[in-house]
Amino acid sequence: MSDFDRLCINTIRMLAVDGVQKANSGHPGMPMGMASSAYVLWTRFLKHNPRDPQWADRDRFVLSAGHGSMLLYSLLYLTGYDLPLEQLQQFRQWGSLTPGHPEYGLTPGVEATTGPLGQGFTNGVGMAIAEAYLASLFNTPEEKVVDHTIYAIVSDGDLMEGVASEAASLAGHLKLGKLIYLYDSNSISIEGSTKIAFTENVGQRFEAYGWQVLRVADGNDLDAIESAIRAAQADTGRPSLIIVTSVIGYGSPNKAGTAKSHGEPLGEEEVNLTKTTLGWPLEPKFYVPDEALAHFRQTANRGQSAQAEWQACWNRWAAAHPDLAVTWQQMMSNELPDGWDRDIPVYKDKPAATRNISGEVLNAIAKYLPGLIGGSADLEPSNKTALKGYPYFQADQHDGRNFHFGVREHGMGGIINGMAAHGGLMPYGATFLIFSDYMRGSMRVASLSHYPVVYVFTHDSIGLGEDGPTHQPIEHTMSLRLIPNLEVFRPADPNETAAAWRCAIENRDRPSALLLTRQNVPVIDPSCGVAEGVARGAYVVACAPEDRIDVILIGTGSEVSIAIDAQKLLAEKGVAARVVSMPCWERFARQPQAYRDSVLPPRVTARVSIEAGVTTGWQQWVGSQGAMLGIDHFGASAPYKELYKQFGLTAEHLAEQALALLG
Repeated sequence: MSDFDRLCINTIRMLAVDGVQKANSGHPGMPMGMASSAYVLWTRFLKHNPRDPQWADRDRFVLSAGHGSMLLYSLLYLTGYDLPLEQLQQFRQWGSLTPGHPEYGLTPGVEATTGPLGQGFTNGVGMAIAEAYLASLFNTPEEKVVDHTIYAIVSDGDLMEGVASEAASLAGHLKLGKLIYLYDSNSISIEGSTKIAFTENVGQRFEAYGWQVLRVADGNDLDAIESAIRAAQADTGRPSLIIVTSVIGYGSPNKAGTAKSHGEPLGEEEVNLTKTTLGWPLEPKFYVPDEALAHFRQTANRGQSAQAEWQACWNRWAAAHPDLAVTWQQMMSNELPDGWDRDIPVYKDKPAATRNISGEVLNAIAKYLPGLIGGSADLEPSNKTALKGYPYFQADQHDGRNFHFGVREHGMGGIINGMAAHGGLMPYGATFLIFSDYMRGSMRVASLSHYPVVYVFTHDSIGLGEDGPTHQPIEHTMSLRLIPNLEVFRPADPNETAAAWRCAIENRDRPSALLLTRQNVPVIDPSCGVAEGVARGAYVVACAPEDRIDVILIGTGSEVSIAIDAQKLLAEKGVAARVVSMPCWERFARQPQAYRDSVLPPRVTARVSIEAGVTTGWQQWVGSQGAMLGIDHFGASAPYKELYKQFGLTAEHLAEQALALLG
């Protein structure tokens, strides 16, 4: 290693050390140990333009070990992104662009929200899939307008997480050769040596997955790191894991190689000892040598040149393929083409399971939305998510729009997040609602990051019947509603399902979850304004006669038709009931108060909700004088009609509850 390379690498290290120390919070050890690897990758390989962080054909770098965020922030500042040094000095402080873990959409140059271990690893797999699909769609023999690599730094903790194993298995199966991960093998976790819980042979595991595994014995051997990355690039038929044996907290005399450098500041005394050991001035803090900064800033010039060459290539390609160029612009700008929803059916009278209708809507819009891509966690025959007439994405079929994710719900969630973060795609993933538990971590990250992904959750209640309580979601609908920025749609009939899909596709800044029935449900009168009603979250589906309202019945999903039947029973007893369908709480809550009052008039305090799930939360809509009909216990194995009868989810019982409120 030359003295100049050492100077640049120590610049990265000391920015991280000073940032963590000033914040009195953070993780200095990983940036200190992996600074050499990051330096080689960012200055010798990474194709990016700090002056245009959204350049479509840039390489992607994901810091899956997001706790080491000061490594990434230091690199972003040094290479010239719009992240001034003052932001590094405000690490982990209110209002800064340098939060404790990287957040997509907040900090220029951050490609994915990471920190929950395994998520970034999995996002990278989705990004590599996106690159491969877009390359198959747009590249021609003459021009490659999509040709980039996905890099990441992953940690021991990432590789312990099950979500990373799910994604690694699928990546190996798909032979994603544009995926290169540097594994920070420092053998330290928060509790101490990884030997206390992690003694497997990681290399052999990844070789079994179908990855190329390369090894760098010394994390400060720049030539070995460079050679390993070149070997990874050369193997286009396999993803690559480069195992870098590093020393956490490198340079710290007393804390290097120990857990004490992992998740806490070194302390002022140890910071000074470290600087002395590395030949670094004690003052000023956040010292950046001019020659080091100039070297890093050359990245921006190289990036501009690379992007200019690519733009010339794109211009030639666009002139030769103008129709493809129009498609490119729409996909990369997240725009919806005119008339994309023109073939969505309108349903009149035939009862149907909303999962079946969802499949019909997907196929009606697919031909207009080439970025619409997704699949199921091994449940496609039940989830109805196949795009008919399109191939499945496989190692030798990168133009496939259908996915076999395998029984990997959490991995599926993280992968579609990566597809969305990459840009150009409109990904969706499907499973049974009960298994949303297995992917909740990825769903939360999607909501935090504003990834526009769609979750298709079928078998949404005890209505799935005989599979019994292990597969019958009870608390799941309500728990999903608790995730900020996630829109949860539980449509009542075929037309509400179509409208929910329209809303989900139009959601370009947040994820959507569609909760769909296995059992048939009747069609609600389409004249009541279904499309607008779903878009506003709730609406009146059955009015009380003569505008007199004694009681309001509020339902979602398959229970709305029960409420309509209960309205008829109440009418026989002279009670005027209004029926409200509330397919999306989140949208309704955002409506102006005047609209909400028009649907749920405040003067009508007699309200009963009905939903085949827990009742907790419904107080928000029924008020202190209302009643809630639901299931606050686990289900049972039986035909669904019997279950609804036994658990009191019937029109008769709902009418009784309404009468009881009215005295």
